[in-house]
Amino acid sequence: MENIFSLSGKTAIVTGSLGLIGKFHCRALYDAGANLIVTDFDETGCQTFALELGVRAAGVGADITNVDDVKKVRDFALSRFGSIDVLVNNAAINDKFEDPAAALEQSMFENYPLGLWQKSLDVNVTGMFLCSQIIGKVMADHGKGSIINVASTYGIVAPNQDLYIDENGEQKFFKSPAYPVTKGAVISFSRFLAAYWGEKGVRVNTLSPGGVENGQDDFFVNEYAKRTPLKRMAVPSDYMGAVVFLASDASSYMTGSNLVVDGGFTIW
Repeated sequence: MENIFSLSGKTAIVTGSLGLIGKFHCRALYDAGANLIVTDFDETGCQTFALELGVRAAGVGADITNVDDVKKVRDFALSRFGSIDVLVNNAAINDKFEDPAAALEQSMFENYPLGLWQKSLDVNVTGMFLCSQIIGKVMADHGKGSIINVASTYGIVAPNQDLYIDENGEQKFFKSPAYPVTKGAVISFSRFLAAYWGEKGVRVNTLSPGGVENGQDDFFVNEYAKRTPLKRMAVPSDYMGAVVFLASDASSYMTGSNLVVDGGFTIW
């Protein structure tokens, strides 16, 4: 069984490699035997993290919304390892309001800034599109490969705004429309591309993670856990097995699917 999960001899690219779960995606693929391209905005950070992983990893900085940068990642991977077999479209942004005092008002749908909406579309959707088009074409031309697009439970269900009410009954902010809309688009895009490139031997699947504990307020962590059958938020390592499964031959007859790993959050 271990052979069908092995990524030995395959080259994987992970966008958003320096993010909360991006580093764990990288470690999982590397530990499964893959040659790994670490890519994110910070080139020095990518190179440093690649050195931590080992000799089969290499880092390159890129803005995934920039065509030339995505081509640079593709060419770097091919020159370093000679092939591309796996693409994990993990890079994404979530809302960050510069002034916490204004977060409640700005996060309301009625007031949500167009600039934040557009930025989320650019990174979460257009960036995924460009990486799939430019890097994925290498796999399509080669006749095999796996693309994994990282979405979210909020691409499946609407945000529960009650999660953002603190223990005093105060609404701290609202989950804004950009993140769930863009993550829903990730799921739809995966289905499109799975159908389009199926005959080329390229499998395209979505991984939809649940919320990851990352220093959030206690009230949020507690309320999220209550709404989850496993009674906890995820830790970043909870997705390592899923990403290896989707990248490897263990999922060889799986495409166009959405693998939901959320502790049961979306069953209710």
